[in-house]
Amino acid sequence: MDKILEKCIRVGVFGTFLGHGIVALGINPKWIPLLTCFGFSESQAITLMPYIGIVDIIVAILVLFYPIRAVVGWAILWAFMTALSRPISGESIVEFIERSSNWCLPLVLLILLGVPQKAKSWLTVRE
Repeated sequence: MDKILEKCIRVGVFGTFLGHGIVALGINPKWIPLLTCFGFSESQAITLMPYIGIVDIIVAILVLFYPIRAVVGWAILWAFMTALSRPISGESIVEFIERSSNWCLPLVLLILLGVPQKAKSWLTVRE
């Protein structure tokens, strides 16, 4: 049962990060304020977005096929920060709440894989 659950979660994280990666590659103008609220200029946000998209797509593929815990950890942090950027940039807190699955799903995956107890364990799939 855990294997089926893990595979479903990996597909969910894959879909989230692949979708966001594709949108970022297209430089979504609605996402510019989500970067400028952290101190980037508008032109820097536009320049960064395709790189962010590439990283998101790489994360999606790795989580689907080889979920290294460091990558899953990054997915948690990145999804949390992007969700948090919504209210920081002036949108409603509901926008953060609505995106809780974006970071909770990789968090559940990390728990299933085993939260690393040693630094080198972050570079493996399981303990």
